[in-house]
Amino acid sequence: MHTAHPAARFVTGARTAWLVALVPLVLALAGTLLLGEGERTRLPTDSIPEGYDSTRVVEVQESLAEDGDSSALVLFTAQQGELTPAEQQDLTRLAQSAGAVPPSVQVAEDGSAMLAVVPIEAESSTATIAAVDDLRAQLDDQVPDGVDAQVTGAAGVEADLARVFDGADLRLLLATASVVAVLLVITYRSPVLWLIPLAVVGVADRFAAVLATQVMARLDVAWDESTVGILSVLVFGAGTDYALLLISRYRDELRRTPDRRAAMAHALTRTVEAVLASSVTVVLGLLTLLLSLTPTTRGLGLACAIGVVVAAFFVLVVLPSALVCFGRWVFWPRVPRVGEAALVDRTTLWSRVGGVVRKRPAWLVAGTLVLLGVLASGTTSISVGLDQADQFLEKPEAIAAAERLAQSFPAGAAEPAEIVTAADPAEVAAAASSSEGAVSAQVVAQGSGMTQIDVVLEAPPGSDQAEAQVQALREAVGGFEETYVGGQEASAIDERDAAARDRLVIMPLILLLVLVSLVVLLRSVLAPVLLVATVVATYAASLGAAWWLFQGPLGFSALDNQVPLYAFLFLVALGVDYNIFLVTRAREEATEHGTRTGMLRALAATGGVITSAGILLGAVFAVLGVLPLVVLAQLGVVVCLGVLLDTLLVRTVLVPSLAVLLGERFWWPARPAARSEGLAESTAGRGISQSS
Repeated sequence: MHTAHPAARFVTGARTAWLVALVPLVLALAGTLLLGEGERTRLPTDSIPEGYDSTRVVEVQESLAEDGDSSALVLFTAQQGELTPAEQQDLTRLAQSAGAVPPSVQVAEDGSAMLAVVPIEAESSTATIAAVDDLRAQLDDQVPDGVDAQVTGAAGVEADLARVFDGADLRLLLATASVVAVLLVITYRSPVLWLIPLAVVGVADRFAAVLATQVMARLDVAWDESTVGILSVLVFGAGTDYALLLISRYRDELRRTPDRRAAMAHALTRTVEAVLASSVTVVLGLLTLLLSLTPTTRGLGLACAIGVVVAAFFVLVVLPSALVCFGRWVFWPRVPRVGEAALVDRTTLWSRVGGVVRKRPAWLVAGTLVLLGVLASGTTSISVGLDQADQFLEKPEAIAAAERLAQSFPAGAAEPAEIVTAADPAEVAAAASSSEGAVSAQVVAQGSGMTQIDVVLEAPPGSDQAEAQVQALREAVGGFEETYVGGQEASAIDERDAAARDRLVIMPLILLLVLVSLVVLLRSVLAPVLLVATVVATYAASLGAAWWLFQGPLGFSALDNQVPLYAFLFLVALGVDYNIFLVTRAREEATEHGTRTGMLRALAATGGVITSAGILLGAVFAVLGVLPLVVLAQLGVVVCLGVLLDTLLVRTVLVPSLAVLLGERFWWPARPAARSEGLAESTAGRGISQSS
């Protein structure tokens, strides 16, 4: 038996374990209650990429328009027929009392609707949301009978985006904790044991949210409503994965060691390398998001990196000390007894899978690759870039109002293109008016040497025609000094371009980091290359399979810009977890049994825990669907499919088959410092008959 590390003995010691468990828990709970989540004034540029024309427009707008930083569009529509002259007069007065300037109040040609532009006085996004809520309340109280009043425009969409997140974090936390609890009960088959890891990871999750937001607030790093939700999912997913690995090893050690503290010390010593290697790789992968052009994406990377560090600390320090404070009885009714066969020496589903792998590795490699290739073929038809109207799972008021507005006014009236310029406004407006698809061009604000001109386009927002008209508008005014084109359609174009740039820069870096981490951990070259290749294949297959679901039953027209990058990050960075769990155990077994038998013994030992961890992680990411944004629902589906493919097929069939085919060459140029392959393989039949 291997000697336990002194730090592991300290964590599990009779006199120290309760302190090691209690102190971090008390400090984390105190910090959570006393500090609370950090706060930061949201800026209009937080969620848009830096260095683009549309972003420059938003920055300039902050110094323009003394009446406010943004505008809301108020749409009045007759419930039946047309608005009467008396109703039009009443609605004009109502719009003016709400802050609309008379020239901005328009009556549609069909007479069924009126449109008013109401400037919003607000210095931050939070203030904008409050102002829109007040405006809607005022309209609801004063709008005449027979007339509907709706608020849309940039300010209305921003307010609705915030509203759909009201209470969402709590719903996500409860759903995540419930899913984890159910799966832990099924995994451990104990009415008691699941409570300990769930409580430890739950405290870690709340502390991680507080710590991450406090750090970001101090560093002035932007985050949005979804950041804490994704952070929570990641902490629960990674934390419970690490806990499953530790407890599985602890259970095996209890079958060999009478003293539960010594058993945990040995289990922790054998587990810490895999968990640390995994968590460090995930953290480095998450930190690559700091290279993103979008501030909130950088914030997500920093927040999740902090969350994984917290999760790993609590699982490696707090959980083992908490577990040893209780006796073996916490495993009831399946209490491990000394002398029972270890998992690797039992006949289980995964040992039987290992037997099949030994007999037909080449066929399994070929079949698995064909299946992954078929699934990945779906990526050839993927469309990226959701329209604003398609970004919500449930249509909010601002989106419904914009669609109704397009029935009575020019389609682009709800979200006109916005030009800011330091050149002569009349010349720029004339050039804009002559651009293809331009209905009107009007100066709406001036100040600090800059002018804003709103251009209404005839194409409906989100259409290919609207994109072409924005590009034509940019070409028409591109020759003027310090002139930039922004607005909803221009922002969508720029965000798509920025997302493509982020993928080009960040995705190869993530692969490189994962590859280097595996090379350092395994002291091998070929094995890391093969493992990274399997992770990439899993990503492509899950993205392709998800796209078929999105086009079919789920009815999504495109992927959100961020989904390919986020899914790649989580699947590659978290997928390496299972690589590490399996291959580090295989390397350990190879020192005694050779690579082929060692890999199959590792599969028998870790197949159950990897499968449980994968199902749990996939289910946790699927819970993102309780949040109201399509991007999160799509991300949850892709990651869930990818994790299930990885754990049920790639990690349990493809990787072991590759190792059996290659034998000792799997570790090239290194060889496990152990007996010769020949000696090990000479006992393979007996070894596999025991372990398979």
